[in-house]
Amino acid sequence: MLKRSIARLYWALSRWRLVSEPAPTRPTVLVGAPHTSNWDFVLMLAIAWRLGVDVHWLGKKSLFAGWRGPIMRALGGIAVDRAEPAAVVGDVVAQVRSGSVFGLVVTPDGTRGGNAYWKSGFYRIARQTGMPVTLGFVDRTTMTCGLGPTIDLTGDVTADMDRIRAFYADKAGVRPERRTEPRLREEGDAG
Repeated sequence: MLKRSIARLYWALSRWRLVSEPAPTRPTVLVGAPHTSNWDFVLMLAIAWRLGVDVHWLGKKSLFAGWRGPIMRALGGIAVDRAEPAAVVGDVVAQVRSGSVFGLVVTPDGTRGGNAYWKSGFYRIARQTGMPVTLGFVDRTTMTCGLGPTIDLTGDVTADMDRIRAFYADKAGVRPERRTEPRLREEGDAG
């Protein structure tokens, strides 16, 4: 209740507008894109709290060191040891089987832009767990953000990414110059 109240106040005072499809009703991989600024984190929390989505997000282990650890975990953070990233999938599968509804936030374009490709972890997690993908967005050109469609991936990487690219084609992020085109390195291998 407190989180929803904070989010209502945020949206009442913010210059950003929340434009969203309904919150998912089952566990989902929530793509946060374009990820071009640290402000994306604040906007993601405001979206999730307003829509009542229990969010979890992946962060490098160093973000959880010392006094920041309890705060990051309270905000839904899951520490990822980059030496053992596969352990995350097991944790997510366990949570899906527990019956809880949540959004696992992943920013596939990496850390605030500048990459040639999106990272494919969101795709692999969705396929391995059977979770759908919900397309979250931030668009400075319209000053809107929210959740787009929730889609089930088919395993045809290029076709799935074509759908994702079509959705993000007009989304610029907070810092449009840092936007990365939605493309996976695996698409070239997919034929």
